[in-house]
Amino acid sequence: MADDPLALFDAWYAEARASEPNDPNAVALATADGAGRPSVRMVLLKGHGPDGFVFYTNREGRKAAELADNPNAALLFHWKSLRRQIRIEGPVTLASDAESDAYFASRSRDSQLGAWASDQSRPLADRATFEARFEAMTTRFAGGDVPRPPHWGGYRIAPRSIEFWQDRAHRLHERRVFTRAGDGWTEGMLYP
Repeated sequence: MADDPLALFDAWYAEARASEPNDPNAVALATADGAGRPSVRMVLLKGHGPDGFVFYTNREGRKAAELADNPNAALLFHWKSLRRQIRIEGPVTLASDAESDAYFASRSRDSQLGAWASDQSRPLADRATFEARFEAMTTRFAGGDVPRPPHWGGYRIAPRSIEFWQDRAHRLHERRVFTRAGDGWTEGMLYP
């Protein structure tokens, strides 16, 4: 049994990357607005380490507004082929501009243009409007690099707790939970 939940995450994540048929980095992100109303959606994990788990998005959309109101979130990885899941909860901060710039530069050109064209989470009259905006961005940035939009960047969830769930026969699952304690972690188990 690992004493370090980040090392255990790395091991499970490596197994998922080797065996999951599609998007092993897909993770459910749960947020809540200032009134406590929850929402959840899938995002892609784009970085992780001792300081937290990073995803990128439009910082003017619904999830960004919720994170501004309530800078705490939860992540849930579910790898059905491995019969495992990991829950992570903690406070959220913005990733640095340098990190956001570096990740944005690694995206496909069409994804970069889409970040400029989309008013994420806002009402859209019809698909043609979005496609016209995408074409306008294609023209605007023709022949050059596409810079990161000022409204787009990363978020980092610093884990306060990490739970590892392993499926077992007869619903006698194993649940190990690690809780942040100063610079280290305490470990316990939960009933299934």
